[in-house]
Amino acid sequence: MHKLFETVAEIEDPSVARVLIAALKAHGFHPREGGEHGLPGLAGVYGPKGIPIELPEEEAADGKILTEALVAEMVKR
Repeated sequence: MHKLFETVAEIEDPSVARVLIAALKAHGFHPREGGEHGLPGLAGVYGPKGIPIELPEEEAADGKILTEALVAEMVKR
């Protein structure tokens, strides 16, 4: 049985996406990583909105809150 995932954010900057995935893992979440997603048939190739950050559907509600807070902190300048 395949696990269902939900997109909690779309990140334009690949370096921010990598840090975000690491931070989510450090907080006990299980995001999909690099080669696991992308455009159909083109793993690692992303659409115009950026890199989707996907969490298992049972983690998505809490993960979205944390993701928004982390991204807000990372993009502050």
